[in-house]
Amino acid sequence: MGHRLSEWTGHGPMLEQDIAISNIALDLIGQSRNFYQYAATLINSEDHTERPKMLPFEVPTAIGITEDTLAYLRDAREFRNLLITEIPNGDWAKTMLKLFLFSTYQFYFYQKLVDSYDKQLAAIAEKSLKEVTYHVRWSSEWVIRLGDGTGESNRRIKRALEEVWPFTGEMFEAAEYENLNAQKRISVPVSEIKPDWQNKVKEVLEEATLEFPEGNTWMQTGGKNGIHSEHLGFILAEMQFLQRAYPGCEW
Repeated sequence: MGHRLSEWTGHGPMLEQDIAISNIALDLIGQSRNFYQYAATLINSEDHTERPKMLPFEVPTAIGITEDTLAYLRDAREFRNLLITEIPNGDWAKTMLKLFLFSTYQFYFYQKLVDSYDKQLAAIAEKSLKEVTYHVRWSSEWVIRLGDGTGESNRRIKRALEEVWPFTGEMFEAAEYENLNAQKRISVPVSEIKPDWQNKVKEVLEEATLEFPEGNTWMQTGGKNGIHSEHLGFILAEMQFLQRAYPGCEW
């Protein structure tokens, strides 16, 4: 999501918002770095008989793994991200709605992760929660502004809701490794987040004069198990090219 948002840098509707979305992109990339650094530490630790089972992907070796290895040397099928984070930005309305729905999920996820038995994960969550609180506020204000704005802005945010909503169900369907880590009190039972997430989303959509999608909408799934859209491959091709073309290069 951080990589996607960075695509708006220099293209935002006004300078202030351009800077804001670029800073949010940096926040998300910074959070990813914290998790990747910790994952690399676990993989490289002397006692890696149990802890690497927390990681849902295979690594070629337990020696010399770094945050860059995990970011730049894994293929698409080895990533376990939500599909909502990899779909294209679309127009400003689609980006704002996508960011709002994802940030609200992150907010409640981190709120529970601060109680993790893993103190490092809890610390990362506590720091990230401060950033995500702002992300939710900023993106929700844009959703309201667009929904309760002009006829054109309302039309665009409605279209965005139709396009993005089918990617929200995956947030609350736990993969096997998520269930395992939730049972160990390491991570979060994601299904428990859903009621709070729905209440917040309903509140914002109502203020934006938008209807909360009811009923059994068909949902996209697969990202948590390595089944992705074609879009992730293009993101990785752009993001990983330099490191793969010139292995070990440094600025």
